[in-house]
Amino acid sequence: MKMWWMAMALVTVLVGCSTVPTAFSPLRPLIPGEFSHQGLDAVVRAYVRNGQVNYPVIQVDRRFTQYLDQLDRVDPNSLSREDRLAFWINAYNAYAIKGILDGATPGTLMGRYRYFIGRDYRIGGKFVNLYDLERKILIAQFHEPRIHFAIVCASTSCPKLQSWVYEGAQLNRQLDHAARGFINDPVRNHFDREKKIVYLSKIFEWFAADFEAQAGSLSRYVAQYVADPDLAHDLTATPYRIEFLDYDWSLNGTPPK
Repeated sequence: MKMWWMAMALVTVLVGCSTVPTAFSPLRPLIPGEFSHQGLDAVVRAYVRNGQVNYPVIQVDRRFTQYLDQLDRVDPNSLSREDRLAFWINAYNAYAIKGILDGATPGTLMGRYRYFIGRDYRIGGKFVNLYDLERKILIAQFHEPRIHFAIVCASTSCPKLQSWVYEGAQLNRQLDHAARGFINDPVRNHFDREKKIVYLSKIFEWFAADFEAQAGSLSRYVAQYVADPDLAHDLTATPYRIEFLDYDWSLNGTPPK
């Protein structure tokens, strides 16, 4: 279970997965300027509190299903880079919620396969699953490590789902906010300065290459966002041993009915 991403990658090779689209062809395209994330924004503002999601009420809110319908009517390639990245983050979070509403769960190893790989979702007239959306679109195309603090796979050890959506015009500030919130959350990461040990989320182990490419090491990456300036200096000046915390796959809220 600890090496579940490797297991998922192996299963993907063996049984195949959805092809990641490079071009989109929505059947009922929205005119430029007609699409917005307001529907999802209204839903998360109403039903997400401190990262806890009220799935039963989202299940019956038409604004959520209308937003998912809009995702299928947009060509993401027509957006600017910032708007496109915000679009894919919001799409991931919306379909991660949708997977839970449809009865899927990442709570077990087989459940994670079904949740991340076994379900396809429509975007711009094409199909994509959560695994490919994360790995082959968000990571491969944008090279932005902070996305790992913005996308939320409906689990307790994931970053907290924000009570707002990501917007291209505010994206850098929002991603910084998400990074600082996650890294300074003592439930998800903590630091023993006396023993020189950093206890980090498994996210930092699974995606170490993304963080190290940006900062040179995990300690240096984390140091950019820790709230305590003395600790930030210590992390860059003193060797710390890194240990990774167990990941809690339990649901991040009230289960749907």
